[in-house]
Amino acid sequence: MTGPDRRRRGDPERTGDWDCAVSHATPVGAAGPQLPDAGPASDTGAAGGRWLLPVLVAAAFLVFAQAFMVAPLIPRLAQVFGTDTGSVGLAVPAYLLPYGLATLVWGPLSDRFGRRVVIVTSLGLFAVLTAATAAASTADAFLLLRLATGVGVSGIVPIALALIGDLVVFERRGHALGWLFGAMAGGIAVGSTVGVLAEPVIGWSGLFLTVAAFGAVVAVACVALDAVPRLPVSASPPSLRAVSRGYRSLLSLRRARRTYGYVLLNAVLHGGVFTWLGLYLQHRFGLGAVGIGLALLGYGVPGFLLGPLIGRLADRHGRARLIPFGVAVGAAAALTLAFPVPLIAVVAAVTVLSLGYDLTQPLLGGIVTDLPGNRGQAMGFNVFMLFTGFGLGSLLFQTALAAGFTVALGVFGAGALAAAALAVPLFSQEQARRRAPAPAPA
Repeated sequence: MTGPDRRRRGDPERTGDWDCAVSHATPVGAAGPQLPDAGPASDTGAAGGRWLLPVLVAAAFLVFAQAFMVAPLIPRLAQVFGTDTGSVGLAVPAYLLPYGLATLVWGPLSDRFGRRVVIVTSLGLFAVLTAATAAASTADAFLLLRLATGVGVSGIVPIALALIGDLVVFERRGHALGWLFGAMAGGIAVGSTVGVLAEPVIGWSGLFLTVAAFGAVVAVACVALDAVPRLPVSASPPSLRAVSRGYRSLLSLRRARRTYGYVLLNAVLHGGVFTWLGLYLQHRFGLGAVGIGLALLGYGVPGFLLGPLIGRLADRHGRARLIPFGVAVGAAAALTLAFPVPLIAVVAAVTVLSLGYDLTQPLLGGIVTDLPGNRGQAMGFNVFMLFTGFGLGSLLFQTALAAGFTVALGVFGAGALAAAALAVPLFSQEQARRRAPAPAPA
């Protein structure tokens, strides 16, 4: 077989590790659109195959960086807008909750109009709304723009994950998903730290303008490089009844209920602890905003450095043991924080907490991409459960804080240990699959 033919057929030696295996087994309307027999090159061209993952990784990084740079800036924003920190603090749920809800819409839209249309549209909204936020002059305007941004940008990461599910067979999907989740983790680390450090130099509005400019560059690159492929979609738009029926059908599956339920539980445990780490560091060590940002820098580093490796481990060994291990790692971190340990140990525990998340949520996301039904809808519901869990975890941890950080962290740590034990039988069937043999050269 000639070189171009080998590339068109998805030969591992020509197309790279992450996208070398394209799934042709899923018909339209089942688990996502079926690609033509010619393989990905016929849809994306050489540029699309080369630039797809870098563009998606850059977009995921920016989305999470701008999402997590707000919380450490709350005291400064309260001063700028002349209000209290509690009012400005509403900017966090004002972004997260609409983000989660909007994914329930973006997912079906991507199934109907295509992943490319949704991703490009959402990237454009990201650049415009992030830039508009920089012009907010009141706390109310800032909150409204954060709400709009949450709705507008939530079509990027979930649909990118669904697109990976369309293009990469399940046996090799973990590596590609690892890159995306690593980018998200890196965005969390950079957003929560660099934002605080750069604000005194360029101002809070300068931060939003800078992120918006990078978002515009990614959006233009996505179109100019034809990075996101045009995949075939259903010819008839789904009705509201059909969308509702799709969700009911999805949740009728035991594997789906188990996975979504655990996504929610995992998000509650991690979201509850992480949301209040800033206050924890302030109360226990008297750190200011910059010190808190630096102490939290470790959260995101494991995923940024190890995301693809963790994905490879999932592809090679399955998820049956990795998921329980990841939850147990998070439990150990939470229980460590419950004790009066020195600051250096706290920084290490924060990094370990991040590793626990990196060993669970990306792997759960990989399972979701393998569920039957419309993949955009499936991934949209996954993100809805994830962000709902973050919100619930924050509220539950806040309630437990009435008894102090030691009790709250102890309760969440014990809950994570129980969840790890529960994960052993729940995911025992998520073993590694054998790869199909490579086709013989023509």
